[in-house]
Amino acid sequence: MPTLYRCNTPTNWLCPCGRVARALERDGIAFDEIKLPQMRTKRPEVEALTDQQRVPVLVIDGQAICDSRRILQYLEYRKLPEDEPAPHGATGKQREPLWQ
Repeated sequence: MPTLYRCNTPTNWLCPCGRVARALERDGIAFDEIKLPQMRTKRPEVEALTDQQRVPVLVIDGQAICDSRRILQYLEYRKLPEDEPAPHGATGKQREPLWQ
């Protein structure tokens, strides 16, 4: 099951972490949510996953993806059919991932 490491903001409307949570819910993806302290120095689990202390971080399909924009791009990529044309000339999931 995917895990979302996010800030402890009480709503999904005030921060990039909430934007990711809304996208996961909209796409019907069940996920675990781990709320972390606001102080970056108190996020050792995020640093262990990504070598940085910023959130959100989504652990999904065996990889840890940081930055809300990259996470949202990855979620869109997962929805592509295998044979749909991609912008860079490749087809479907053969294209270069944007979230790395």
